[in-house]
Amino acid sequence: MTTDPAPPAGPDPAPPAGPDPAVQRALDFVAVHHHAVLVTHRSGGGLQTSPVAAGVDADRRIIVSTPSRTAKARNLRQDPRATLCVVTDAWFGPWAHVDADGEVVAQPDALPLLEDYYRRLAGGHPDWADYRRVMIAEDRVLLRLTPRHAAGPAATA
Repeated sequence: MTTDPAPPAGPDPAPPAGPDPAVQRALDFVAVHHHAVLVTHRSGGGLQTSPVAAGVDADRRIIVSTPSRTAKARNLRQDPRATLCVVTDAWFGPWAHVDADGEVVAQPDALPLLEDYYRRLAGGHPDWADYRRVMIAEDRVLLRLTPRHAAGPAATA
């Protein structure tokens, strides 16, 4: 009776990669601290920066509301790379740097997402019908940013 030889011993396969702990800590930070500077890439290669209010959705993506005609929305439509620097209300103190891939969700799909964004950042609204009317009139979109990498004291602590 013959048996096949055992395969040569080698290193154990690497365990599957889980969520990056620094990204998870940064998302936890963004969920509480909403002041951020968003950096997007212009079509000519330069960078564009915008102060924004950022939150985190149920799928652990960073979310930002903006009118559809802004440079940040236009830039993300052309190049999905984005970077945020998120700070506390005090400005100095802990902060998080997040590199992400962005997408722009336009109306009408954006409307329920914008309501969720508002609830996450500000709680209830006194007149949701008026809020919806304004979001449509301003042609607001939702930027969804999927983090790839995070750094900074809030992400690495």
